[in-house]
Amino acid sequence: MRAATYTVAAAPGDREPGECAVFFFGRGQGGTVEDNIERWRSQIHGPDGKPAVAKIDKQQLRGLTITRVDSSGGYTGMGGPMSSSTRAIPGYRLLGAVVEGPEGNNIFVKFTGPAPTVAANLKQFEQLLASFEAAK
Repeated sequence: MRAATYTVAAAPGDREPGECAVFFFGRGQGGTVEDNIERWRSQIHGPDGKPAVAKIDKQQLRGLTITRVDSSGGYTGMGGPMSSSTRAIPGYRLLGAVVEGPEGNNIFVKFTGPAPTVAANLKQFEQLLASFEAAK
C-alpha cells in the first residue's frame, strides 16, 4: 500500500516533475528484495527496448539493510493491466530502495522523473533513506 507520495519540483529545463513514493504492505508483504529490484529494473528501457543497465548496491545503515537500484533511460511506468500507456518516456531516471525492516517490515521507496530532476534531488533522496532506523 502506498504510504506517501511526494511530488518533486522539476529541475530547470525539465517539463515534468518527479515523484517519490513510499510503500509499506505489511509484515512479510510486498515481495522479496530481488523481486522488487527486478520489477523496477524492468520499468527503465535502453535504446534497444530491453531493460537498461542498472547499478545495484546494498549497504548497512543505522541497523538496516538497504538495497538500491539506479537506472536511466525510457520509463515505462508500472506496467501491467492498470497501465495507461505502453510507450516509454525517454530521459527518465529511477532510484529505488528496499529498506529491510525487522521481522519482514520492509519499506519500499521509488523515485522517478526526468533524469536532471532526479539528479538535482539525489541528496534529498539519500537523506530520506538515512532517516530510517531500526526500532529499538
